[in-house]
Amino acid sequence: MTELVLAEKLENNIALVRLNRPDSLNALNIATRQAIADSFAKLQDDAEVRCIVLTGNDKAFAAGADLKELSSASSIDMFKRRTERYWQVVNNTPQPIIAAIQGYAMGGGLELAMMCDMLVVGENAQLAQPEIKVGIMPGAGGTQRLTRAVGKFNAMKINLLGKPFSGQQAYDMGLACEVCPDAEVLEIALKMATTISRMPPLAVQAIKQSILHGQDASMEAALFLERKAFQQLFASDDQVEGMQAFIEKRRPSFSGK
Repeated sequence: MTELVLAEKLENNIALVRLNRPDSLNALNIATRQAIADSFAKLQDDAEVRCIVLTGNDKAFAAGADLKELSSASSIDMFKRRTERYWQVVNNTPQPIIAAIQGYAMGGGLELAMMCDMLVVGENAQLAQPEIKVGIMPGAGGTQRLTRAVGKFNAMKINLLGKPFSGQQAYDMGLACEVCPDAEVLEIALKMATTISRMPPLAVQAIKQSILHGQDASMEAALFLERKAFQQLFASDDQVEGMQAFIEKRRPSFSGK
């Protein structure tokens, strides 16, 4: 049986997670969602993994939910599936996650991408929240994460019209942090991951936590979270190593301690 998700550790303390349902454009059925959660759960506890790249193939990151599983489901069926527990594993991953998007990232596929910390998109990628066209709405962040990324008016347009938009448009709206030729997406994502993996891991994870937990807090509370994380990093070996290496004009060797 073909593995629905392929996860491998690369050099430079990077992990690559690849969705692997090419015949269905990586549509997210229940089994695939569980396989994604299982992969991320293993990587979370791997001290050698400092950054994760999540991708699909050249035709699709993920085309969305598998409608064959949804078309006959009742409201109670959807409640009992509790698919949010799979996505919570991705949300709780301490290492930074970079989504490398070529082709389609539609519906649940775009929602999965928005659970990542950075999006690298091909200029001709096609992104959308088209749920309205089949009588429903996004249920895993398509109205909430998207609004926080691109603002109310763009989020309304994307969700109410259900029309695809390009990777270039995603970048222009602030949804992606990098847009590039389609063939270069994975290469650029891996280069970014390599740069991050060479940074002090404790500082990397503290920055991620401060941004995520501070974005919906008051400015006063968010600054308090940031200040406390900043102060705590002075207890790390990496703070000593980083500053000493700067003074000695050499490359630091960060241990994550």
